[in-house]
Amino acid sequence: MFIDYSRVKVQSGKGGDGCVSFRREKFVAKGGPDGGDGGKGGDVIVVGNANINTLIAYRFVKLYKAGNGRNGSGNNKTGAGGKDVIIELPLGTEIFDITDGKHEKITEVLEHGEKLILAKGGLGGRGNTRFKSATNKSPRYAKQGGNNKYFELELVLKLMADVGLVGFPNAGKSTLLSKVSDAHPKVASYQFTTLEPSLGVVKVGDYDSFVMADIPGIIEGAHDGKGLGIQFLRHIQRTKTLLFLIDINTNNPYHDYQCLKKELHLYDPYLDKKDHLIALSKIDTIPADDKEDLTDLLRKEFEKKLHESIIPVSSITSENLDKLIKTLFNMVKKSDEIK
Repeated sequence: MFIDYSRVKVQSGKGGDGCVSFRREKFVAKGGPDGGDGGKGGDVIVVGNANINTLIAYRFVKLYKAGNGRNGSGNNKTGAGGKDVIIELPLGTEIFDITDGKHEKITEVLEHGEKLILAKGGLGGRGNTRFKSATNKSPRYAKQGGNNKYFELELVLKLMADVGLVGFPNAGKSTLLSKVSDAHPKVASYQFTTLEPSLGVVKVGDYDSFVMADIPGIIEGAHDGKGLGIQFLRHIQRTKTLLFLIDINTNNPYHDYQCLKKELHLYDPYLDKKDHLIALSKIDTIPADDKEDLTDLLRKEFEKKLHESIIPVSSITSENLDKLIKTLFNMVKKSDEIK
């Protein structure tokens, strides 16, 4: 199951208290102070893991609590440190502090193995040995361990893909992804078949590849949360390139494209600036005698009104899929070079 949102609570460990102790040995009536320091409390640490692609592990466990440090003891023994808690998150996860009604972004996890301390454990208190001085040779006090820290966090996963598939429900996005990659999203002839994003690796030649994400269908008003709206629009934000897939059988493919662009812009104006490509899907459903005339008509309309080029494709017959893949790969490669 794909889960891209969760709320969790984290608590670091309290530092152990320092010890008040004096050395007592045979024939040594009044030994000096020998109280050890307390151990440090455990930290709550986030680690990026490229092998995880969902937040489902954090759907059921809501509190992550690190261990407390042990108190110091006599003979200058330092208490054991508290055990850290490691939270492994998929790449692309944003972390927000929502403690006491706040909503502040702390960080986002973008690299495999990246580490971040979310809640530091309290420092261990100093034992009375630490307070010995020339003027106070027998201190009878020690310092308490530092307090722990508690936070309530919101985890939001945004998929990290090279190409994001954008289109209305039943435009053929899942079929296309299953055809050009090893992904196996659910495919059916009704709207909203895809209820969660799917990722697929698209191979280009023998050595190159890119990652494509099938985003659940967008409808008019998606930026306001209609349909599956905001729940999935955020996954488009991190893609390098967008592939708009328009069903050639709709009444007005040009209007459909304009509507999709509008929804993305209203959700995030930056999405208008992303490199993109337009493909007309399901051209195998058009009679052979009409296919060339219809695609030429639509190509001229997009070029004249928007200076945009289109690629007509069929996921069933594989028509123009090689051209589509190579074009997308070059766009992704160009995006990487600019960065």
